[in-house]
Amino acid sequence: MTRRLYPARLTGTVAAPPSKSAWHRELICRFLAGQPLPQELSGADVSATLSGLRVLRQGGDAIDCGASGATLRFLLPLAMALGRTGLHLTGTPRLLERPLSAPYPVAQENAGYRITEPLTPGRYALRGDETSQTVSGLLMALPLLAEPSELVLTTPLVSRAYVDMTLDALRRHGVTVLTTETGWRIPAPQVFQPDESPVEGDWSAGGWWLAANALQGGGVTVTNLPLHSSQPDRAITGYLQELPETVDVSQTPDLLPALALLAAMRPQTTRFTGGAFLRRKESDRLQTVSAAIRALGGHVDELPDGLVIRGGALSGGEVDCANDHRIVMSMAVAAMLCGGPVVLDGAEACRKSYPGFFDDYQSLGGIADVL
Repeated sequence: MTRRLYPARLTGTVAAPPSKSAWHRELICRFLAGQPLPQELSGADVSATLSGLRVLRQGGDAIDCGASGATLRFLLPLAMALGRTGLHLTGTPRLLERPLSAPYPVAQENAGYRITEPLTPGRYALRGDETSQTVSGLLMALPLLAEPSELVLTTPLVSRAYVDMTLDALRRHGVTVLTTETGWRIPAPQVFQPDESPVEGDWSAGGWWLAANALQGGGVTVTNLPLHSSQPDRAITGYLQELPETVDVSQTPDLLPALALLAAMRPQTTRFTGGAFLRRKESDRLQTVSAAIRALGGHVDELPDGLVIRGGALSGGEVDCANDHRIVMSMAVAAMLCGGPVVLDGAEACRKSYPGFFDDYQSLGGIADVL
């Protein structure tokens, strides 16, 4: 889908949708506690996790993870812990290029991974600078085993707050994880307990409207954002008040597109660091963010682990969204204040995390024609 967007002022109130990151974790915990699962969910990523859990519950032999890194990295160790040898997990070509970051006993075949052995208790040494999802996946799977296990980080952990979200979900479902100097110790076996807590609103999705509000000087109110949350993207509120000259994105990687947009539209130079692992997201996000801002007339230098952005006015133009939902939404917000129209090629990618994004955009007064 290609959309053409025009400069416009957004006004009104919008409710942030439920957190994608929280739903992934909550679905798995509810599944393991024997709770009913939702009939359907909004968003391709969480829908892939929901479908995968149904496959596990019904004894199927294949899970399609789509483009969801969380689905693959969470359900693979879970299926292994449940003894589902022979299960095949597949997904998009881009997903299968992204690292698992753990020495799992799997065979690469039929455009995916086939489980060859069950998960065993023991000591797991993991790199922390590739993805936090592998840590979270093991934290949810290892309590099911017959004996305790240990996770040890061999490098500093990126996106630590996402692991905190996993630990919060486990605590609510009655599972104990012990923090050590180098990682975590997981007692086992443990039994997951039911929990009916509602899934909190998504700071990542709400952040687009907060950024729009800041860039145009007010007019947009965002509701359903929990003030006391372990979601890392709640940090956007501080950055909207003051964007430092140097921003380390290692703990808030999903904020890079929004913060890069802020930097591109403010009269200063901003350096983003700590983002080498962003090259392994839905797109090479350092490359695609820089290409998108340049396409609109901005000035960006791409570094091995970050970006240097020299702010100023954006003129508009055509953007290849690279099948990346965050590129779509950041450039849609940019269109409000550009000097001319913005054309987004591949705008349907926002369905991955926020299917209602353009409905909310237009309800606030945004103009987004489908070409």
